[in-house]
Amino acid sequence: MTLSFAIALLASYLLGSIPTSQWVARTKGIDLRVVGSGNLGATNLYRALGMKYALPVGLFDALKGAVPVAVFGPLTHAGTVGSLVLGVTAVVGHVYPVFARFKGGKGVATSAGIVLGLAPAAFGASLALWGIVLTVSGYVSLASVVAAAMLPALVWLVQPSRRGMVVWFGVLALAIVWLHRANLRRLVNGTERRFGHRAAATRGDGA
Repeated sequence: MTLSFAIALLASYLLGSIPTSQWVARTKGIDLRVVGSGNLGATNLYRALGMKYALPVGLFDALKGAVPVAVFGPLTHAGTVGSLVLGVTAVVGHVYPVFARFKGGKGVATSAGIVLGLAPAAFGASLALWGIVLTVSGYVSLASVVAAAMLPALVWLVQPSRRGMVVWFGVLALAIVWLHRANLRRLVNGTERRFGHRAAATRGDGA
């Protein structure tokens, strides 16, 4: 079976655009846009409803990145770089979802799904680093930025077969850091909310 690359691009974007966290929150009568940061991501869903709901949503968000690179990509025969492009398209969908007025999440879980699909050993190392930074600092945003910043080096060290894609992983990492620029400002100012703090209906902080 062969899939047109154009159709795969559209499918990747639409898959990424599924605002899972928003839809789950709505089942509980919550508008996620007025909770915590207002972002449509698993971290903000955790603030509203707890880990019971945030964990499966986070896993689904990761699948939104993994499916394009692991399933759509091979069907298009576009090669590894083509698969990466499809994964990034899903991240764009998550950050700018057509089903949620083009205002979504930060794309961390979906980006992690790309890494899982293309460089699983580097994904494991990045996840471990993310967990360590989160445990030590208490900040999801800092953990995400550090893990993203170290991703190219981790790909080089633990996934030698993907060294030719280090530059592409670097671009993905820079995008994640850029999307967290407001969080970084709050970290510097000491106003970033730590993980584990539940949020009321306020806007402007968190990941």
